[in-house]
Amino acid sequence: MSTIRVGSAPDSWGVWFPDDPQQTPYTRFLDEVSASGYEWIELGPYGYLPTDPQKLLSELESRNLKLSAGTVFEHLHQDDAWDAVWTQIEDVAKLTAAAGGKHVVVIPEMWRDPSTGAVLEDRNLTADQWRKKTEGMNELGKRMFEQYGVKAQYHPHADSHVDTEENVYRFLDGTSSEFVNLCLDTGHISYCGGDNIAIIERAPERIGYLHLKQVNEEVRAKVAAEDLPFGEAVKLGAMTEPPLGIPDMPPLLKTIERLADDGKLTADIFAIVEQDMYPCAVDAPLPIAQRTRKYLGSCGIPAVTFS
Repeated sequence: MSTIRVGSAPDSWGVWFPDDPQQTPYTRFLDEVSASGYEWIELGPYGYLPTDPQKLLSELESRNLKLSAGTVFEHLHQDDAWDAVWTQIEDVAKLTAAAGGKHVVVIPEMWRDPSTGAVLEDRNLTADQWRKKTEGMNELGKRMFEQYGVKAQYHPHADSHVDTEENVYRFLDGTSSEFVNLCLDTGHISYCGGDNIAIIERAPERIGYLHLKQVNEEVRAKVAAEDLPFGEAVKLGAMTEPPLGIPDMPPLLKTIERLADDGKLTADIFAIVEQDMYPCAVDAPLPIAQRTRKYLGSCGIPAVTFS
């Protein structure tokens, strides 16, 4: 039988940056994610959790927590980006592997600044830039797996060049399943107008990891009408706790379970709860995390497990 191992992440505690006075201190995050009943977490932005492997493992083990993945951004479509991107990814891959994680979630950098909304570059890539991005990801995925034993899971993201369902397919068509698969973030796909289940059904063998998230449809409509930047949308409550938004979780989880049981998708897959909340009051995340865990446990999906 398949297993959908559900965990959480610093993002659900309002953490977007390695160090920010508006964010929950890492010790409180670890205490509260453990108190919520989760056992699996992600690193979040590199430098938020301890970067010394022994200290990180000590912090996790003292709270009965385990690491599923690291996270890092890429801008491989830009000229001469390889060395800078690899330096960041190597740091994350090395720490992830040392702490027992098997995945690195790679996110495309946004063409709009996440804090100010300032436009940083054209929102569409040229054919040559697409080639650089996909070929670069193939090489990155190959190198991080061969050197550190971690798998690249690529995360489509709002206000990035890999955002819509169409661009997700274009990215998958340009990359190799041997070293690059998809971290399907259900919230970002819905935010960008995509159909999560259609993507899962079309390319189940490329779904290597999940981020579970829901979108407030009213805020999404406002974002589309006014072309609002993602950071502003988050402040308006674009990402909401289930079951208050879209996509509907039970049919999505049932699809994952069915395809895994049929051998079309990895039998044991991580589904990490993420709710973009930056910035948020320090007392807000814990009760949301507790309610979300209870809700996911009530969805009637036998494969869902929190250990």
